[in-house]
Amino acid sequence: MSNLKNLFDDHFVNLRQRYDRILAETEYDALQVYSGHTAVAFLDDRHYPFKINPHFSAILPAKESYAQSWLVYRPGTTPVAYIYLPDDYWHSYPSMEEDIYSGAIDVEVITDLTQMAKVIACEGRVASIGEFDARHEEWPLGDINPEALLNRLHWHRAVKSPFEVECLAEANRIAARAHIAAEQAFAEGESEFGIHVAYCKAAQQAEDVLPYDNLISINEHGAVLHYSRRELDTATPRLSFLIDAGATYRGYCSDITRTHAAKPGAFADLITALDKLQLDIVSQVRDGTAYLELHRATHKGICHILVDHGVLNGSAEEAFEKGLSETFFPHGLGHFLGLQVHDIGGQQTAYEGGRTPPPTEYPALRTTRKIEKGQVLTIEPGIYFIDSLLAKLQASENAQFVNWSVVDTMRPYGGIRIEDDVLVTDAEPRNLSREAFDELS
Repeated sequence: MSNLKNLFDDHFVNLRQRYDRILAETEYDALQVYSGHTAVAFLDDRHYPFKINPHFSAILPAKESYAQSWLVYRPGTTPVAYIYLPDDYWHSYPSMEEDIYSGAIDVEVITDLTQMAKVIACEGRVASIGEFDARHEEWPLGDINPEALLNRLHWHRAVKSPFEVECLAEANRIAARAHIAAEQAFAEGESEFGIHVAYCKAAQQAEDVLPYDNLISINEHGAVLHYSRRELDTATPRLSFLIDAGATYRGYCSDITRTHAAKPGAFADLITALDKLQLDIVSQVRDGTAYLELHRATHKGICHILVDHGVLNGSAEEAFEKGLSETFFPHGLGHFLGLQVHDIGGQQTAYEGGRTPPPTEYPALRTTRKIEKGQVLTIEPGIYFIDSLLAKLQASENAQFVNWSVVDTMRPYGGIRIEDDVLVTDAEPRNLSREAFDELS
């Protein structure tokens, strides 16, 4: 706690300098950040799980998420967090206690929501960040989500402070522990749902705390990139297991994927080959490198794997030139990671804004920005046997380059994805995910 407190103190000094500069550039006297509220289900009084505004957590990295709360930031004064904790006998709410931000941020508990608009009101030119609705029509919000301000905040969010890196590292430690429990549950014959339960128990995080829906895929379900059904079946012969799951710590996310084969064989060999390629791509993560070049290098590597393992005929070079790997690896190499799983700004052109879209040959690439020291990003190559994409390839002029008998033996296994969270440094990149697994071995 003491080390984290020291890291936060340094982080907050720099964060205040950044916010002061951005507010001056955009000519705002004050910033109001709304944590957000829960949405209500249609024709019901049931609320969906609460997901906090990441701009709120960027200033107040609390252990808990506080709905309908506000942060008021004014240069030259101590920021104030107005935390809504109603005196309510229907629900329970997380309490406020001494924490790492105590002293840096004043915290005031508001029990009567009708008073919130009054206490947050600021003089001068005001900007408010958040998702607002009819309940806020009469609130003193000033300019809502001004683009010039958001662009600057989003640009800086990509580069993490040592405090933020430690939060991300802890999120990886939690997820690594849970991944090991999930692998054990698979080995013991648990269903997809049972594996999910084992994961949550080991992480000690409920579903609404996890950064995203756990993707627990047995056999051919691994060919569905965002498969989330979690079936109860335990009778089907088990061939493979793909798990894409993370954890949160003080709002910061981890995002880890592993693939396992039930037995040695051709699919297990493919996993080993892709794992080796993934580590090679991670080693190339360097300050100043274009993310697109890493993506291309990954496709070249996947072509070599597919040729070496008899999935494709001919040479790897020819396979790459014909774009054959895109059938087997249809998504992007990765994304920024932070207070959001897909952290903002991956395609932002410059500090002031703009968007650099992915090239036409790789439309799913989430990150087109150059890699910079302090960024944390995911590296997640995959090899999948997706029926719909394979059908298109089989109907094309390139069908002759595919060994379809090998492909057919691989379809029941679904696919492979291996994903780590990586910090860009001055030298060798720091692999937060592998580091977390190593600590547990």
